[in-house]
Amino acid sequence: MKTHSWILIAVLILLSLFVVNCGTDSSQKSFDLEKILSKSKMYVGSSECKFCHLEHNHSWETTLHSRTLQDVTENRDALIVEFEPEVIRADLKQSEEKLKVSIDKIYIPKIEDVKYTMGMQWEQAFLIEKNKILYVAPILYNARDNKWYSRNEDKWDKEPWIEKCGGCHATGVDLKENKFSEPRVGCEACHGPGSHHIALPETAVFQKHRTIVNPSHLPAAFRTQICGSCHSRGRSTKVKGVEWPVQYLPGRSLDIYYEPVSPGSGGNEFFYPNDFAKGRYMQFNDWKKSAHAREGVSCTSCHYVHRLGVPPNQYQTRGAGSQQCLLCHKMINNNMSHSIHSFANCIGCHMPKISQNGGAGITHSHVFKTILPKDTLKNPEIPNACQNCHKHKETDLMTLQKLFDSLSQKTLLRVHQTPPRW
Repeated sequence: MKTHSWILIAVLILLSLFVVNCGTDSSQKSFDLEKILSKSKMYVGSSECKFCHLEHNHSWETTLHSRTLQDVTENRDALIVEFEPEVIRADLKQSEEKLKVSIDKIYIPKIEDVKYTMGMQWEQAFLIEKNKILYVAPILYNARDNKWYSRNEDKWDKEPWIEKCGGCHATGVDLKENKFSEPRVGCEACHGPGSHHIALPETAVFQKHRTIVNPSHLPAAFRTQICGSCHSRGRSTKVKGVEWPVQYLPGRSLDIYYEPVSPGSGGNEFFYPNDFAKGRYMQFNDWKKSAHAREGVSCTSCHYVHRLGVPPNQYQTRGAGSQQCLLCHKMINNNMSHSIHSFANCIGCHMPKISQNGGAGITHSHVFKTILPKDTLKNPEIPNACQNCHKHKETDLMTLQKLFDSLSQKTLLRVHQTPPRW
């Protein structure tokens, strides 16, 4: 071998040793694992995570999770509307008959009194501090309709925000100390407290991975329970009067910490007579009734939490619209009832918008089952998928059902009469 080849090999060996030594500083050469793990796990905040997971952090910032709670004292731009008492009271007068307090007595805060905002795309609520306790002000702004409306105007300062909403709008909520670690649904809301994870050096690969929860490594049921801890209605089993799962952490069994509302316990406030969810934030309650749940199709089978690149739609689904459904249901064709709508609008029929969402409109059902006009005929309180369509909104129910039956039957006969293809 020529002399210059030996020199090249020697240089490469020295260079590789240099890179290894540079990548492993003195703090990583030795560490006391037992000492680190003996300390209680603490929340460190999403700002710590981004040093190693910058791209995922950028992606998370495009989601509404990153803005579930915003500190107005640090970011005045978190407010999406100006406070004009005359305009607010004029809007409230339009629904005056529903109010439990006269309009002139409804509390309207000044902007300088607002500490935090909740929401920013569809509606926005405002947190006020009284005696060091946060409360949701009784006025809310509907961004879609550009209107104000009232909620809990008779008892808003009797229900502390931290008990009703805190666990799902902030991360690391501590009821006893009346505080939280981060004002939003941060990384640790889904991955668990990260103090052990960031304390270990990169060289402790296996130990470092075991100190943090990766939902994608959990069984489908437990992975979905992380989402269900907030996207459902229920009550804490650990602290009376609290409406979120106190002490629950990602990876644990949600059933131990949370009792979801049921048609028997929740009444007409949360469910239609067919047990489909009526109330807001009840996707998990619906999903548990679905064939998806039985087959192990989890929330993250359809939705992403942080996606690199530009998201295809606001609902954070992997595909846009019905294309999401067709990623799995590829064999669906125009036979039987599917022939009614050849444009294959799966969502319009199988996920009708029937779940009430306060002043911000309505959201999709997550039972993934079509509700037909005949269901409404049996009980007028049950909405149906057909009349959710603007074209059939005013169409007679019996006519709609007959049309559905007729088209389905004709298609079924055509299928049976068609000779088989060999």
